[in-house]
Amino acid sequence: MHEDATATFSCKDLTVDVAGRTLVDALTLDVFARELIAVLGRNGSGKSLTLHTLAGLRPAEKGTVTLMGTDVASGKRQDLAKHLALLPQHVDDIFPATVLDTALIGRHPHIGRFSWESPEDFAVAKAALASVDLDGLSARDVLTLSGGERRRLAIAQVLTQAPDLYLLDEPTNHLDPQHQLDALRLFREKADRGAAIIASLHDVNLAVRFADRCLLLYGDGRWDLGTTTEVLDAGRLSRLYATPMEAVSWRNRKLFVASGDVAV
Repeated sequence: MHEDATATFSCKDLTVDVAGRTLVDALTLDVFARELIAVLGRNGSGKSLTLHTLAGLRPAEKGTVTLMGTDVASGKRQDLAKHLALLPQHVDDIFPATVLDTALIGRHPHIGRFSWESPEDFAVAKAALASVDLDGLSARDVLTLSGGERRRLAIAQVLTQAPDLYLLDEPTNHLDPQHQLDALRLFREKADRGAAIIASLHDVNLAVRFADRCLLLYGDGRWDLGTTTEVLDAGRLSRLYATPMEAVSWRNRKLFVASGDVAV
């Protein structure tokens, strides 16, 4: 499906190490517009570190990462931020700010150094808040939000940034089931409209429902990459999570459940 397309984002022979341990070895990946790639793996397998490395926030042990032809490691951060947004797993709020002002932070890469937010910037931020069901809380102090509300605000902030590539570290973290589905639907729609998205997920069944391809990280350097239907099966997932996984049929779709606590 990508034979004649130009990749939005690429990494080649990327190696991610931490404390002398290789988590990901020689990963080569091309990411295209209109696709959502789910990253799956156990705790400590390198999902977050890989996303941070792809975002250029930490150096790779080996390999290169390029965004629209620009080396992420050497590109200017403001220029990169116009095209790449990272949703971190955790966000700390140190100072009081309103929900709307926090969403507007996503517009900063698009605003000149000595300029203020325009009416268009406010409109983009308000639309993003509405898309995550926070439009009624725009004047609230961010420090008064629940964990789930704060996560939805973080999603609104990266939506306000309006990049070509979204790197999402556990976007459904702290969200109830309905808001998990709403968040993944939002990013699925963004992909369908031309964005490229890489999202780490803990719920393999959300990957089944929303991802075009999956990247499986085993935490010892090994990885698997393929279409969702090709790469997700009970045997491979049992090895990935080190626990027996079984496939079940649901609405003409194959879902997966952990069936026991015996290591595989």
